Amino acid sequence: MMEKSILLVDDEAGIRKVLSIALSDLGYQVHTAENGLEALRIFEDKRPPIVLTDIKMPEMDGIELLRRLKKISPDTEVIMITGHGDMDLAIKSVKYEATDFVTKPINDEVLEIALNRATERITMRQTLNEYTQNLEQLVQDKTQQLVEAERLAAVGQTVAGLSHAIKNITGGLKGGAFVLEKGIELNDQKYLMQGWEMIRGNVDKITNLSLDLLNYAKATDLNIQACDPRQPAQEVIDLMRPRAQELGIELVSDFSQDLNSCHFDADLICRCLLNLVTNAIDACRNDDPDAPDKKVTVRVKKARGWGVEYQVLDNGCGMNAKTQKRIFQHFFSTKGSEGTGIGLMISKKIIDEHNGVINIESEEGAGSKFFIKLPKVSNG
Repeated sequence: MMEKSILLVDDEAGIRKVLSIALSDLGYQVHTAENGLEALRIFEDKRPPIVLTDIKMPEMDGIELLRRLKKISPDTEVIMITGHGDMDLAIKSVKYEATDFVTKPINDEVLEIALNRATERITMRQTLNEYTQNLEQLVQDKTQQLVEAERLAAVGQTVAGLSHAIKNITGGLKGGAFVLEKGIELNDQKYLMQGWEMIRGNVDKITNLSLDLLNYAKATDLNIQACDPRQPAQEVIDLMRPRAQELGIELVSDFSQDLNSCHFDADLICRCLLNLVTNAIDACRNDDPDAPDKKVTVRVKKARGWGVEYQVLDNGCGMNAKTQKRIFQHFFSTKGSEGTGIGLMISKKIIDEHNGVINIESEEGAGSKFFIKLPKVSNG
């Protein structure tokens, strides 16, 4: 059960008195401070889960108090009290992870809504912590029964990577929900649209992640047939050319004409190449917007001892040596919250199942070259 205590910080004694009565009526044990320094001393002693503070105060303003409180205790929920002209400060406080803000004169219902939101966040965090602890214990109990150390390491990497991917997406959803709630509360159409776009984008991400995970986990039945090796590459170019043109990126093909038919699953190789070309376009898009001649090349050629070699080259941002070593690891991504890393996991799985090889050559600031080699006959 969460302790119902709160620290109220305001330099005006009258406001402290009125709000203390209102908070007590809501069942809170109220601690009060008249400035930021006193608030920090009380917080260190009492550690209330919620802090309600004015933004504009002498000596130490509410933004600085918020910053220091979050440094001491990141999980503390801090609600800011603002004047009608302080909206920029209120928005700034959200960047420092304030839970919410309420405007003066404070409406009891609005205050109660903000407090309920803070309480829900605390309860949810406690529930998640308990669930995580139980899950960790369960994983520990189960993993003790496993004898294969390499398998244990792979499971651990997968869980950590997946947790990171989901955390990024849920963080985006929470941010979108907050902006959307503020749009509803303030009847602000701009906030409503921004919040909805954030939520919609992250719903698409988690949907795609779920589908990719299902596809990655299930056994693949390769449909090996004799194919023209240029066919999947051409399909990818035709599909991605409008996107490349939209971003001002030249997408070109370089196909050898003397290629023999090869045996592989054309749909899966097409999917693999699509992942690589999409990443190459993103690498150029994230580069200096003023850089000239952004270009992605898809090359299909003969390879000594192999049936065919595919290459995807770009002159985008490139990667350092450390990143190249990790690029095919579970859920590793160079795109931050924009990526999950599962695309290259799936690509490597596809190539491994074809008994082929996939690798990368890259230099930071000078682009990347992914290459795939497939045997003359791929036995799934």
